[in-house]
Amino acid sequence: MKTTTMSRRQLLGSAAGLALGVGTGGGVRAAAPGDWDALARSYDVAPDVVNLENAYFGIMARPVLEAYQRNVDLLNRANSHYLRTRFDRTEVEAIRARLAAHTGVGVRELAITRNATEALQNLIEGYRLLRPDDTLMMGNLDYDIMQDAMRGVAQRLGTALATVRLPEPATRQNVIDAYEDALRRHPRTRLLLLTHVSNRTGLVTPVAEIVRLARSRGVDVIVDIAQSWGQLDFRIPDLGADFVGANLHKWIGAPLCSGFMVVKEERLRDIAPRSGNSLYPDDDIRARVHAGTMDVAAVMTVPAALDFHGGIGLAERAARLRALRDRWVHGVLDLPAVQVLTPEDPAMYGAVTSFRLRGKTSFEENAALARRLLEEFGIFTVARTGPVGGACIRVTPSWFTRFEDLDRLAAAIKVLAA
Repeated sequence: MKTTTMSRRQLLGSAAGLALGVGTGGGVRAAAPGDWDALARSYDVAPDVVNLENAYFGIMARPVLEAYQRNVDLLNRANSHYLRTRFDRTEVEAIRARLAAHTGVGVRELAITRNATEALQNLIEGYRLLRPDDTLMMGNLDYDIMQDAMRGVAQRLGTALATVRLPEPATRQNVIDAYEDALRRHPRTRLLLLTHVSNRTGLVTPVAEIVRLARSRGVDVIVDIAQSWGQLDFRIPDLGADFVGANLHKWIGAPLCSGFMVVKEERLRDIAPRSGNSLYPDDDIRARVHAGTMDVAAVMTVPAALDFHGGIGLAERAARLRALRDRWVHGVLDLPAVQVLTPEDPAMYGAVTSFRLRGKTSFEENAALARRLLEEFGIFTVARTGPVGGACIRVTPSWFTRFEDLDRLAAAIKVLAA
């Protein structure tokens, strides 16, 4: 019996190829290393604005989008027969193994999630070692929803909650000192939330050093790498953390609703199964995640995104993003009215950087400036709160951004600053 366009055997064979990242068009290819114009041309970007708000999510490159569209079409035709006989049985595990190898962890240490939020919420809420007289600790630049999760656990268990206020201007040493001082002042701290790249300012936290510092005091660390994974040059073991949550739909460029959780195998017992999960045994990390039916096509497309992103090495990609950031920052850094909220240390920033105009510290003032950038100059940015010095405007170029876009931003900031 035939389907409309291909036999059932051909249909399921095509599904297997797409799920494993093979594709039907000869595979997914990135531009040659260093050919940034060719990479930029791999993205179809709306021409009406200069989009410098790419920390929200990363759009898919054209080859990845095409793979995703094929996967959506295939699932819509092959339906539950493919999911139950092929994807659920073997292909999702092949994707999970590919992702584990890519991140540098064991396959038994990684579970696929819908996003970093889901991964981190499950880690925070499932952490089993807290007692009522313990302290939870987080930073003022951590993601809002993760701060909410920490507050929720503290309220539920009656534990204390401490907040580290990161200094402005930041340096590598004063950020480390801020955490060391907070841990010293709160000796009952048992669990620390640590963000690798702040979604508010773009500050890169020296995670490995702080994890070592926390471990020496008996403190466990949950690390949020939602913004750093695929943006910075590192692998997960480099961080030294036992618990990690990540996105794939930001800097890797996979479809929305794709992320993962990492728990070191010997620490798995310290994270409770999600809502008494009965689908997997207690010694399986997948018992810590259960969200019902996921966007399966997004998961199937993860290998295609890894192929495309992997076509250019992480070190080269990270250097490119820093160069894009430097283009606009170095155009306004000497303006007395402009405060740039990441230091000039290349180890402390990537693509994301925020700024404010001196004296403009409220969210309303920065939101108004962001509106002016959009309405008067055609540049899209976003206002953020949280830094100790007040609200700011976040600027995030991406792989499709060109230097002339950033020159346009620098010129606009000069007008606003005047």
